[in-house]
Amino acid sequence: MKGWECDHDRVLCAFRRCDAAQPPASELIAAVLAEYDAVAGRALHGGPSATPSDFSPPGGAYVVGFVDGEPACGGGIKALGAGNAELKRMYVAPRFRGRGLARALLQALENTARELGHRTVRLDSQAATWPLYLAAGYREVSDYNDNPHADFWGEKQL
Repeated sequence: MKGWECDHDRVLCAFRRCDAAQPPASELIAAVLAEYDAVAGRALHGGPSATPSDFSPPGGAYVVGFVDGEPACGGGIKALGAGNAELKRMYVAPRFRGRGLARALLQALENTARELGHRTVRLDSQAATWPLYLAAGYREVSDYNDNPHADFWGEKQL
């Protein structure tokens, strides 16, 4: 597994690829889905596929960030074909928020996508996270995946 260490706002976070079907990745994915449902007030259905197999080699991966050995954040890379990938299920555990880990996770996911041979990454998100992506160099694009729960679609050349 390839690992990175990022020091943002004095929090050391070590990133490594993990099997999305197994803890701690599966627990982070379950947590982000539960949070999506809580925010929406209902179970979200009808969005694009983001299964553990989507986050598997050769074109996919799931990256977990560890702070002091504890899983703090995670996100997946899903191959879309033709050198394109989508970043999915990005999540920072509540007790680790406000420390710059979302930025560090985004960078780790982009590095992993680059290592996997992707030239472009895409993502969809809710309005609250637009500033993070725009500051990281994403440009707004049209809806590319028909996600009924997204408000923003972005793309970045790696």
